[in-house]
Amino acid sequence: MLNDYPVFASLPSKDLERSKEFYTKKLGLKAVPMPMDDPVFYGAGYGTRLVVYQKDNANTDHEHTACGFMVENIEDLVKYLVQKGVVFEDYDMPNLKTVDHLVDNDGMKAAFFKDPDGNILSINQM
Repeated sequence: MLNDYPVFASLPSKDLERSKEFYTKKLGLKAVPMPMDDPVFYGAGYGTRLVVYQKDNANTDHEHTACGFMVENIEDLVKYLVQKGVVFEDYDMPNLKTVDHLVDNDGMKAAFFKDPDGNILSINQM
């Protein structure tokens, strides 16, 4: 039933102004005009949305990826985001190892970074 409908990610932020700066200036997302300031809706590819909302007691101890973007040419995008100040997570675990910030699992590539609130985001190329 739900497979016919778009899905969106919703992320908490302890400091919504700081998050706005990160999502617009570093990631290049554009806020969708809304009648309210909180939550902030960002437009993404194919009409999808990323929603960021104020939550004073947002948990910052994240151990999983909360949101991912499907991209093309991930290597160039990693370089671009690094130039914008995005800090990528590097891993060296038995089932997850990064080289130059990238995980390559038989051609399925991913890179991970955190927003200012510690939400783990990924870019992915298949």
